[in-house]
Amino acid sequence: MTAALAPTTEELAAVRRKAVADSIPLAIPALPFGFVLGFAIVESVMPNIAGFLSSPIIMAGAAQLAVITLAGSVSVWAIMATAMVINLRHVMYSAALSPAFKAQPRWFRLLAPIMLIDQVFALLAQRVDDHPDTFRHYYGASAAVFFTVWHIATILGLAFGSVIPESWQLGYAPAVMFTGLVVMGLDRRPAVVAAVVGAGVCFVSLGLPNRSGLLVGALAGVIAGLVADRANA
Repeated sequence: MTAALAPTTEELAAVRRKAVADSIPLAIPALPFGFVLGFAIVESVMPNIAGFLSSPIIMAGAAQLAVITLAGSVSVWAIMATAMVINLRHVMYSAALSPAFKAQPRWFRLLAPIMLIDQVFALLAQRVDDHPDTFRHYYGASAAVFFTVWHIATILGLAFGSVIPESWQLGYAPAVMFTGLVVMGLDRRPAVVAAVVGAGVCFVSLGLPNRSGLLVGALAGVIAGLVADRANA
């Protein structure tokens, strides 16, 4: 890769504005899911403060919902295993972005992965070849948008979640998560396939006990994405 001139301060500011503008449409589908997650925290046996802290610690909607709704009904090890399996798709995300991370400072490589959620990956997957400074500032600005929106939505759910109709309080939340990738109209076919399949399977498996539809949907999405990636290679 040929060396490129480092972007100026003005150019980096423009990159951050671009990241915010790109992130807002993808943050909208996260609002109802974050709201429902806040309500799930209230209904869970888990203390409210512990449930809320799952956002900055886990920062993964489906895995958070699994941890919160399964708390008190299965073992801690089962909860951890479920959350890890749900997040298996992040292994693919990490592999896809690894070339861009190699040129980043150590502090960024250590801290940035916590914010590698579906929507951030969708935005960054098309910017792997950007200058390292450009990539880092775009990543940081987009991550800040989703971090802020997610926590605000969760707080609102904690405070006002009781107004959610009983018919869709928790069941449709996992599928809402997957719509973030779909509404963007990505040109990365494996990601779109994974999102569509994951959402569809979540809807079909809503009636499974212990919210295991989360696990089934996530696994289906991961498998579909892997198959599509190999077919696209």
